[in-house]
Amino acid sequence: MTNYTKLPAVLLLADGTVFHGKAAGKIGTTTGEICFNTGMTGYQEIFTDPSYFGQIMVTTNAHIGNYGIAKEEVESERIQIAGLVCKNYNIAYSRKQADESIQDYFQEQNVVCISDIDTRQLVRHIRDKGAMNAIISSEILDIEELKERLAAVPSMDGLELSSQVSTGETYTFGNEDAPYRVAVLDLGVKKNILRNFSDRGVYAKVYPAKTSFEEIEKDFQPNGYFISNGPGDPAAMPYAVETVKEILQADKPMFGICLGHQLLALANDIPTKKMFNGHRGLNHPVKNIIKNHCEVTSQNHGFGVVPEAVRASDKVEITHVNLNDQSIEGIRVKGKKAFSVQYHPESSPGPHDSRYLFDDFVDMLKN
Repeated sequence: MTNYTKLPAVLLLADGTVFHGKAAGKIGTTTGEICFNTGMTGYQEIFTDPSYFGQIMVTTNAHIGNYGIAKEEVESERIQIAGLVCKNYNIAYSRKQADESIQDYFQEQNVVCISDIDTRQLVRHIRDKGAMNAIISSEILDIEELKERLAAVPSMDGLELSSQVSTGETYTFGNEDAPYRVAVLDLGVKKNILRNFSDRGVYAKVYPAKTSFEEIEKDFQPNGYFISNGPGDPAAMPYAVETVKEILQADKPMFGICLGHQLLALANDIPTKKMFNGHRGLNHPVKNIIKNHCEVTSQNHGFGVVPEAVRASDKVEITHVNLNDQSIEGIRVKGKKAFSVQYHPESSPGPHDSRYLFDDFVDMLKN
């Protein structure tokens, strides 16, 4: 195990609030928008979810690292969060299947963390004040110098990040002889999404974020399209909105999740907005108003569609609503084979209540 000494560290929020803790992970400095996830498990999947790119993650569970790191339990090839804030940073781990400790993992990937923070106090503060930028440092403890560095960090509002986490070149996933072919527009896709497609007889080809519809059609001639999750502001992605519009015009089956949901809305002239605090956790209750049933969902988003605009639209109908705040969790386009949800139905981690959506999409491909 890598040597680990609990040096002092500082967390500074954009509103001037300071938290003092202990250094974890790499010794250094990192910045990003601070957010929190309320899940009690699945920290490794959270760390590697590309939708968290550019964000400092606060874990509300008191213990992080206690079951170690298993190399196959990742949603992408690297840690995507900009930094970690936690209470108890557990280097010793109990699980035989684990390959290494959380400290070795973060040091190998050069991620700065801070532990021994009162995360309940911190989360209450963020809930009251809203999402904001933050800086963690275990090498600079001067608050004025940290304020200067933090002031230079851009707001997540208006930031295009998907092209930074998208694949650099196309690749395939699944059995080439599978009955259905789906083109995946990779805006930050998770591995478990691809596994869910493969399990249902889908051969997927994953394309870089800025690949055009014409290019995909010529190369792959898919039966349908999947628009993935991802980080950043959907309104800063006109290239992706244009691709979604072209898929709709061609009347191809399409399924979008999270960022893909927001892009489908934008392609139908429905605006998006930055949320005061996003939805991030494993227990968000959502009602499917078409089937009249409820599901517990896994969520990770800081932007959402504007509810009033969805309700006023004559292009889409609402399929799902959030039972906590009545935000729009799902839409389908009238007269088209296109639908989307705001949450993560592959639910890794989380309950599998929503995996029927993959079946619904495959049924759409059949027809």
